[in-house]
Amino acid sequence: MVKTKAIMIGAGLANMAAAVYLIQEAHWQGDKITFYAIDDHGSNDGDEAVHAKDDYWNQNHPTENHLGFIARGGRMLNYRTYVDLMDLLGRIPSATETGMTAAEDTHEFDAKHRTFDKARLLEGGKGIINGGKLGLNNKDRALLTKLIMMPDDQEERLDNVTIAEYFKDDPHMFQTNFWYMWETTFAFRIQSSGQELRRYMHQMIYEFTQIEHLVGVNRTRYNQFESIMLPLINYLKQQGCTFILNRRVTDWHFKQTPLQDEITVTGLVMTNTLTDEEETVDVDEQTAVMFTNGSITDSATIGDLTTPAAENMDYGAASSLWKKATEHFYNLGNPDKFFADRNASEWVSFTLTTKNHLLLNEITRITTQVPGNALNSFLSTQPITALGQKDVNMSIVVHHQPHFTTQKPNETVIWGYFLYPRRKGEFVEKPYIEMNGREMAEELIGQLSKVDPGPGNIMTKKTAIMDSIINNIPCYMPYASALFNNRAKSDRPKVIPDHSTNLAFTGEFAEQPYQMVFTEQSAVRSGEIAAYHFTGIPASKLVKNPRYDKDLKTLAKATKKLFS
Repeated sequence: MVKTKAIMIGAGLANMAAAVYLIQEAHWQGDKITFYAIDDHGSNDGDEAVHAKDDYWNQNHPTENHLGFIARGGRMLNYRTYVDLMDLLGRIPSATETGMTAAEDTHEFDAKHRTFDKARLLEGGKGIINGGKLGLNNKDRALLTKLIMMPDDQEERLDNVTIAEYFKDDPHMFQTNFWYMWETTFAFRIQSSGQELRRYMHQMIYEFTQIEHLVGVNRTRYNQFESIMLPLINYLKQQGCTFILNRRVTDWHFKQTPLQDEITVTGLVMTNTLTDEEETVDVDEQTAVMFTNGSITDSATIGDLTTPAAENMDYGAASSLWKKATEHFYNLGNPDKFFADRNASEWVSFTLTTKNHLLLNEITRITTQVPGNALNSFLSTQPITALGQKDVNMSIVVHHQPHFTTQKPNETVIWGYFLYPRRKGEFVEKPYIEMNGREMAEELIGQLSKVDPGPGNIMTKKTAIMDSIINNIPCYMPYASALFNNRAKSDRPKVIPDHSTNLAFTGEFAEQPYQMVFTEQSAVRSGEIAAYHFTGIPASKLVKNPRYDKDLKTLAKATKKLFS
């Protein structure tokens, strides 16, 4: 079972983490590790638009404006639970700060720029909402308490139960400040998995007491490509790892065995995405194969200031290969649960770049907080849900500036997203998914105008703000929330499937005990588990994970907040 070489299918955070642990804990030479991937930024991205236009998923969807910056998504860190991630970042040098590890870089920046969100929720006619008043009634509290108290060994009671079904007798839950903040902080929808909500209520229970200010959120100095992925890439290349990009792995060769349940990879079929030529790579008995079996940014496409992001119907590179594996073996999960229901998983985000700080200063004035503290969510003033309730129209993140190392001093970068892209805008009469970057900017200014406390109103500066926009890049992500799609526990494969001799599943579509998905934590830990397994390192050596759901003081504080 112990291996001496590794092939990584996918060059995202999980597989890069596995490579670091193979080198540092198993004492491998880097030249024993080869990555095959379409690109090397995964879900933790960030780039100049001029480079992003050539990404695999955008090649058939050309745009004209290549100015500014693009980050398809952005995830917040949390030191208290992301212990495996911080262990990993403590092992590699920062890409931007001389003499610091990537962990020290993040700690140093975050200590000087602490998060305290003063305008988490905003609503027209009311302005900043007091999110500390969660708005829960006794039925809400009882059902939330039931989730918090449910032990791990009873989790399967929530197999295939959506959040909406769990609260079916309590629609009031979905019109509370608690829900508005929870859905937009973590990107849950009412049709998301109740099982996943339970895991979040367990692992993030201490955030329950401070969700309105996000004081538990930690941030990297720059975008997550430059602050997380680039340090990993630099380190692994220095160690001699091989990165073969522009490769889409499309099929498997497996060893034929009498009972057909032994999982042994003997070869990989892949397409060179630059030449369309097919290649086959043999896998010998000494080689472990670590496969990131799903990506929330697969099939994502971008637009520009005058072009909406096209809707790409590709099932996804990683998930298509996962599905091929399930055709051979019965115990590798069910990718359709995550990738065949776009209505449950799709988002539209945007990255807005301006040539001055006019918009930034207006947002600062309206929200009463400096850049770097905010996740601002705009509530509708009218019912917009199928249940006839209010909900969040859009959310924005105003980063500490600069957010990119190549960003000019006079430039501002702002990111935002629409969790329900088929809904229509209030200021632009079309679904968000059909809007170009200019229209999304107009919708943002409109939402800000509704909550502007004055004196004056941002709408009087609309022309000047629009003139300041270099580019606003819409990004359609069909699988952005696929991690949360409704499912049973068995729908994700184990990191090391039963009867596997050389195949591991890494990333956030692999099942791990009590880990939350949509976190760098679970991605890193899956790679760590795979690396330790195939090198004979005992699981007892894995980074110790805290369980705040078992801490009495944390539970007492959460209970107090629940009834506030």
